Amino acid sequence: MLYGNKTQISATWFRASHLRFSSIGTGVLVAILWMAFFQSVGSVYAIEPTPNRHRTMSSDIVVYGGTSGGVVAAVKASRMGKSVLLIESAKFLGGLTTGGLGATDIGNKRAIGGISREFYRRIYSYYQAPEHWNHETREAYFKGRTVNSQNENSMWTFEPHVASRVFQDLVEQANVTVLYGERLDRAKGVDKEGLSIQSITMESGLRVQGKVFIDASYEGDLMAAASVSYHVGREPNSLYGETINGLQIAKTIHHQFVKPVDPFRVPGDRSSGLLPNITMEPRGTDGDGDHRIQAYNFRMCTTDVAENKVAWPKPVGYDELDFELLLRNFEAGDSRVPWAPIWMPNRKTDVNNNFAFSTDYIGKNYDYPEASYQRREEIVADHVRYQQGLMWTLANHPRVPAKVQEIFQKNGLAKDEFVDNNYWPRQLYVREARRMVSDYVMSEKNCRRLEVVDDSVGMGAYNMDSHNTQRFVTADGFARNEGDVQIPTKPYPISRRSICPKSSECSNLLVPVCMSASHIAYGSIRMEPVFMVLGESASAIASLAIDQNRAVQLVPYEDLKKVLVDSKQVLDFE
Repeated sequence: MLYGNKTQISATWFRASHLRFSSIGTGVLVAILWMAFFQSVGSVYAIEPTPNRHRTMSSDIVVYGGTSGGVVAAVKASRMGKSVLLIESAKFLGGLTTGGLGATDIGNKRAIGGISREFYRRIYSYYQAPEHWNHETREAYFKGRTVNSQNENSMWTFEPHVASRVFQDLVEQANVTVLYGERLDRAKGVDKEGLSIQSITMESGLRVQGKVFIDASYEGDLMAAASVSYHVGREPNSLYGETINGLQIAKTIHHQFVKPVDPFRVPGDRSSGLLPNITMEPRGTDGDGDHRIQAYNFRMCTTDVAENKVAWPKPVGYDELDFELLLRNFEAGDSRVPWAPIWMPNRKTDVNNNFAFSTDYIGKNYDYPEASYQRREEIVADHVRYQQGLMWTLANHPRVPAKVQEIFQKNGLAKDEFVDNNYWPRQLYVREARRMVSDYVMSEKNCRRLEVVDDSVGMGAYNMDSHNTQRFVTADGFARNEGDVQIPTKPYPISRRSICPKSSECSNLLVPVCMSASHIAYGSIRMEPVFMVLGESASAIASLAIDQNRAVQLVPYEDLKKVLVDSKQVLDFE
């Protein structure tokens, strides 16, 4: 679903005359020309991957991953006069920003500048037009709301298709060449001479040469294939002198069971085994490191507008036992509605996890970061099955309290969003996967401003935040969640060194998404507007490295800072 096997090329393909092709036959060229024509009138066509076996492309900067950070990195590269190729394995751009996460998380919005701020200003401009309000008026939406300030020309809540439109406009106006449906050959797809990546090869056989590469994927596949150091899981507190990393039983007080709920298949009978997705009490003490990562989910776009609503689908493979703990939790007296819908324009929502048993599929993503493409697809499908099953259960199961059922029967998936994917979000919320280990690792000390870097490429401002990582049985025999941490921060600068690999490992790669941070610091940094900020800064470094014929680590910070300040990036304000 997320990863296509076909090569799709954007309508901007021929605008980038600086791209060089080799070994293209006449028949293939004609096919590409026809495809460009059809895309120009709004259709999407694909070329089978076979022709790519003998094709090479080249550009100054190659961006792998069409996340929000990847899109902005590509736009910035073009604006700085560099040829750029943006490669995305799926059929859409924007990652989570176009995938349902319309309720922008950042904390202090003063931290957002540059093209990232431009994105939110374009969102604001779009919603100024009355014709873009078809299920409510602009005045009705903003009445009593504080999510969007009426005193600024930026807007921080939006519908998924609007975010897609804004990103597409940015890409087309910058003449960025986008290649869809291409995945890196992770086994042998990175050609590296010494410390420098020469080219990367896709599974289709397409070879892409570049001077500087930017890995803007959520998974960090290019970084890993280039033999750059990284970490998966939670570090022990002792590694970076932290206090809220690693195992967190005592501090996990949010999104927690508030009633005693029996986790055994036969209540009270330990010998009957555990209900699905529950483990025995964790070994170790708080602060110990482990392999676990915070849970993933989908940020659904829902509505209560009857004519624009699709009923919750009951997924193939639905198993009521998967939700027995949820039903027992209701019967134990927890009547909280287990979701967090945040209102977007036109009577739509961005839905997130909430309370003890909700949309987070806890403990089911541990092997996702390192998994093969096929295994990742299986994990994604399992998350779809779980979350669709959850919503169907909440709306239809007789053991769900009537007042809760009524809420979920009133709401459903928005019929005019993700129409190419049965109204379901196209992007799994990969909250963390691999995280680079560079010459500087951002940590809790940075988030608390106990250690302030002097080579800022942007700012973080959100809580140090981790969703739950596991569900276990307490010594008393009840269900409990572990891993959720929510600790306030002060807005803080993010180091240039944290998006550059170790100088001893790679000289022409930048990693603005799977950047160098501990688990708990990454929980603060990993916000979509920050990924855009870091993507822009990564492209500025890449452009200067090309101009100066230097390794990305050796670009003088004074030169970089001038570019970032001129671009209205926010580097610090405390």
